[in-house]
Amino acid sequence: MKNIGTLKVEPRGDREIVVTRVFDAPRDLVWKAMTQPELVKRWFGPHGHQLIECEIDFRPGGRWRYLILMPNGQTMGMRGEYLEIEPLERIVHTESFDEYADFGTGVNTSLFTEEDGRTTFTGVQVAPSREVRDAILESGMEHGAAETYDRLAELLAVL
Repeated sequence: MKNIGTLKVEPRGDREIVVTRVFDAPRDLVWKAMTQPELVKRWFGPHGHQLIECEIDFRPGGRWRYLILMPNGQTMGMRGEYLEIEPLERIVHTESFDEYADFGTGVNTSLFTEEDGRTTFTGVQVAPSREVRDAILESGMEHGAAETYDRLAELLAVL
């Protein structure tokens, strides 16, 4: 397990990565910030990255697409489909990256629990294979994820 500031990242089983972050905000606010395009655009991506495209059709069977402009001028595209949505509790969606089509499609589950006005976000990413999971972990993704969730925490503080 790796602790990157307030983000915990750990492999589980053969294909899973579990990330956990506690936000000092109520669950409904965290949910809103993670599901409404106009808010997602304000925090998604590490420092220096800009979400220039954010399409969210937030319903089971609906699709989502993000296009991130990186500091080097290149873009990175991500996309997926919502499989399950339990309001304020759970989101299950697929995820694939334009530039890493050979990685295949993963399935992510986001869980939201609230205690004493604070929300614990748990993300479980199931990669298509152990090799893909290990490549994701070896990429240093935890640093980008930590910065991304730090940006979300900063936004939640002013909402």
